[in-house]
Amino acid sequence: MPIVSTQSYEPLIDGRQSARAMRVRRGVQRLMNAQGLSSLPEVALTSGRRADLLCLDARGEFWIVEIKTSIADFRMDRKWPDYRQHCDRLYFATHPEVPQDIFPQECGLIVSDGYWAEIVREAPEHKLAGATRKALTLRFGRLAADRLQTAEWVANPFMTDLPDDTAV
Repeated sequence: MPIVSTQSYEPLIDGRQSARAMRVRRGVQRLMNAQGLSSLPEVALTSGRRADLLCLDARGEFWIVEIKTSIADFRMDRKWPDYRQHCDRLYFATHPEVPQDIFPQECGLIVSDGYWAEIVREAPEHKLAGATRKALTLRFGRLAADRLQTAEWVANPFMTDLPDDTAV
């Protein structure tokens, strides 16, 4: 199912994420935006994994943020080490009710209340290879453009409120 749903009143919510995960994501995205990072949710990676958030800064550095909303959610996830090959920094994000000590020290940690978020532990840097960075940058740009186009089409599928360009 694509991240942009053409069948929903809320086209940017596809139903895969819980309401709590969506609130955590919203706070994290606000933080990323304030820090100058652009973020895309639910990005399929070349390894077959799917990043909850893929973030890109102005220097071309990629962060992956994995959202975990409970202890059980974290314990069931054994795939998180695979994300390292797709980012310069790897973070977990959660909400204040989840104990912070369950998350591995080798990853950054973000706590979100749904309205804002705070980085409580910086992620160590592990630089991507140049070819990987280029491929990921192209993927990020194309995916963002495709999602914007789909969102525009969902907002006005029949182009009914366009100005009459015959008057120009």
